[in-house]
Amino acid sequence: MSWTEVVIEIAREHAEGLSDALMEAGALSVSVEDADEGTEAEKPLFGEPGMVPEQAAWDHSRVVALTDEDADQAAIIAEAAAAIGLQAPPAFTTRSVADADWVRLTQSQFEPIHIGKNIWVVPSWHEAPDPNGLILEVDPGLAFGTGSHPTTRLCMEWLEAHPALERSVLDYGCGSGILAMVAKKLGAGDVAGVDIDEQAIESARLNAERNDCAIDFYVPDAFVASSRGNARFDIVVANILSSPLKLMAPMLSGRVAEGGSLVLSGVLARQAEEVAAAYAPFIQLGVWAEHDGWVALHGRLGQESAPPPRGADAAG
Repeated sequence: MSWTEVVIEIAREHAEGLSDALMEAGALSVSVEDADEGTEAEKPLFGEPGMVPEQAAWDHSRVVALTDEDADQAAIIAEAAAAIGLQAPPAFTTRSVADADWVRLTQSQFEPIHIGKNIWVVPSWHEAPDPNGLILEVDPGLAFGTGSHPTTRLCMEWLEAHPALERSVLDYGCGSGILAMVAKKLGAGDVAGVDIDEQAIESARLNAERNDCAIDFYVPDAFVASSRGNARFDIVVANILSSPLKLMAPMLSGRVAEGGSLVLSGVLARQAEEVAAAYAPFIQLGVWAEHDGWVALHGRLGQESAPPPRGADAAG
């Protein structure tokens, strides 16, 4: 079986509405791309962990709709254009899409990821490159967290550099559960994960089971109502993004045991000072490491000065 892709270049203000209308009109799938990709005019949209970008399209967007080969593409576009109030259907081009082994093709895009000194994140269809490493079997899915994003990588590297032997760990905003699993595989005792997304919680539970990690995952209300409702943890790690992290400063700081560590990421380097300032009444944070413009912040409860950066705090 073959399909036909319809390609439409359109202004940002119409891209999202047209995408939805194309699906209603009979498209099988729709994506929005930067029409200036590969040129000097290309503009990245930053989708920080746990959230979609505020701007859902580019100033000069390309909408790509997949249709059945024998569908009336012109009629689909005309119906979609009318639905969003365009005076005339936009110009479009088409291109044929041949049948393929889509599962194998998709899987080929995901290779094992090496993180830190000894951590490997390995999709289930791959063999672990180093069977003696710390192996996490995690397939790409709906929940954020496979180690490919710099913020996840930074948190994993911190956990590897500071193994929580028999200590308690809270992964707040756990996504796929990958940080909680790293902590557990490195010898942590009591480990819990919290996320507002029910799908993420289900994904995290399945991943933990697959990786033989005894971890409890909760949505926030269930966490507060659980036996851990008032618990404080030796290590609290939160890989979310700057705005929620600032709002959650009292709550997250209150989850850290005396002398315990707080690790935050999902923070751009230019946001580090303002995030640290939000936590200053509770705990002093400093930049532990930076990667591709993102940082991990770290501090210890009861420690008066900000911690040294990576390489200077190896003793943990």
